[in-house]
Amino acid sequence: MSRILKVSNVEDYARWVGAPSPHPLVCLIDYSEVSPIRTSLNNYSVYGMFFQDKNNFDLVYGCGRYDYRDGSLICVAPGQIGGKEDDGSYTTIGGWALLFHPDLLHGTYLENTIRRLTFFNYSVNEALHMSRGEYEFMEAILRLMQHELKNPRDAEQDHILIGYINLLLMYSERFYNRQFLTRKVQYGDMLTTFQNFLFEWYSSGRHLTEGIPSVQICADAMCMSPNYFSDLVKRLTGETASQHIRNFVIQQAKSLIASGKSVSETAYELGFDYPQHLTRMFKAITGFSPTQYLASLKKG
Repeated sequence: MSRILKVSNVEDYARWVGAPSPHPLVCLIDYSEVSPIRTSLNNYSVYGMFFQDKNNFDLVYGCGRYDYRDGSLICVAPGQIGGKEDDGSYTTIGGWALLFHPDLLHGTYLENTIRRLTFFNYSVNEALHMSRGEYEFMEAILRLMQHELKNPRDAEQDHILIGYINLLLMYSERFYNRQFLTRKVQYGDMLTTFQNFLFEWYSSGRHLTEGIPSVQICADAMCMSPNYFSDLVKRLTGETASQHIRNFVIQQAKSLIASGKSVSETAYELGFDYPQHLTRMFKAITGFSPTQYLASLKKG
């Protein structure tokens, strides 16, 4: 079994790489000052933001193995496992690691803000890839934090550090949104694959035994984490992944009703346990019931 480093607090990781950690809840590491470091597969109980620069090695995250890329940002949240298996080897890496304990955020505005930032639950292969200018901008903020952490801790320091962390997170969100937009053509193929997956799900009859496919099932089929998949669909279509799935189901229902199927027949053919479940979804999405839809077709 692989040895896993338990990062219960920021000092655990700092001690492993040989970096100072004067603040009990925040640790900022400039890898150029501690490299080479011994590799480790880490079980995090803290938040981590890893800014990669001038690296050429792979790492494990979940069941996958991925390449680090220059100018990339990988974020982890408490409860996640990631890193490179400890095989006794040392590696020279560049970039920065920022770790902060959830206790730092208790009672602050950032405690609620960070919960909506889904990129903390992306897989490593869904990392943020920054331009050189974006990376240098983020690094400038990190250097300001580094300067602050060298000061004696006082009543204002935690507020200042939280401000810097919030700034990094907001720019990370902006840069992720940019990444979604600039890769829109590339991601268009994903939407086609997503649509084909839904067609296959219903044409093969899987819906009759497994029901409507969940976002998790669809994300797995796209080889993405659910959060990244959902955010990507939202950026590309303006609707959530779950809305896209329900809209697909209702389009199938409309086709069946238009072909002469009754509401009950349509519901059972689409895998609903009861016709009223279809009626409820149909009305929520279209604003009218299947019966009203059928009546509108007859009028037309």
